[in-house]
Amino acid sequence: MTDTKSIAQKPIFFERNRVFRVYLGGKQYAKLMGDKPEDNFFPEEWIASKVKAINPKYFGKRDGVSVVRGTDIFFDDLLKEQKELLLGDRKYDCLVKYLDSAIRLPVQVHPTKEFSKKFFDSEYGKTESWLVVDTRPGASIYFGFRDKIDKQTLSNLEERSLDEKDIMSTILGRVDAKVGDTYIINAGLIHAIGAGCTIVEVQEPTDFTIQPENWCGDYKISEEEKYIGLSKSDALDCFNYDLYGKKAIELASVTPKVVANENGYKKEALIDYDVTPCFAENRHTLTGGKFVMDYGPAVFIVLDGLVTIEGKDYQKQVKKGEYFFLPYCCQQKFSISGNGTIIECLPSKQD
Repeated sequence: MTDTKSIAQKPIFFERNRVFRVYLGGKQYAKLMGDKPEDNFFPEEWIASKVKAINPKYFGKRDGVSVVRGTDIFFDDLLKEQKELLLGDRKYDCLVKYLDSAIRLPVQVHPTKEFSKKFFDSEYGKTESWLVVDTRPGASIYFGFRDKIDKQTLSNLEERSLDEKDIMSTILGRVDAKVGDTYIINAGLIHAIGAGCTIVEVQEPTDFTIQPENWCGDYKISEEEKYIGLSKSDALDCFNYDLYGKKAIELASVTPKVVANENGYKKEALIDYDVTPCFAENRHTLTGGKFVMDYGPAVFIVLDGLVTIEGKDYQKQVKKGEYFFLPYCCQQKFSISGNGTIIECLPSKQD
């Protein structure tokens, strides 16, 4: 029998967790994680995930939920069994992903907490953030309506998209995607990831996506996939029609804040709790330096380099592309040193 108490008292690593989506992507993971360099319908890697994917078809017992490396233990089960060690009195209420897009994703929106409570009986909406970590030629991202439109116009455009496959992209504001760019996509903001973007996404822990478009590449989007069980009218109420033009793009753009920069160690707040109370994201850059992981629960991703985790009777090298979950009981007890770039993802603002 697996000793889950022992697992919960050190950094937790996971089996790879590629998740089915309706868009093509994933080729760039060859550079990041050594995968086969090809695009397919598994373009997302869900990281330390307790969230089940909402998909038109499924490929496992609990698609989207992470499995602890070297075991058959699902992470959501471990969180329940060892809650005190893993979470203390805190919540782990974020979802972290890699996304890699070979084509433009469907135009979409995510619900606010209030909308989710009313229609999905969930306390979480789906505010999310994007950190661009790689691009292909011509990579772009879309935010907000290009010009002000109303609900009926959006409804008509959705119907036209059956025959005019790319018409929806023409109503959005477009920006070139550049490595290092950071964005906050608040619930209600219409958006789409364009072709050629590799992104680290941190979000509220749901898979609620409304996508009023009939095609994703050559994939025909069903009514259920478009409106996730809602009527078309209710689904289109999820959009904030006041977010358009330059204002929408400016509201989405976030400038990192330098928190520390000395002795071979730099820390930047990419998304702090002033930007959103839903989650936070930091970037740690090591050039021979060291830092203590001071908060748990948290997720850490090694974007580049080779680093070493150290704690009492514990030492482990972690290479580019690997990631792990730091339990509550481990905060202040483990450090990371070496040369590399590490992304830290934190749950919602808590007391």
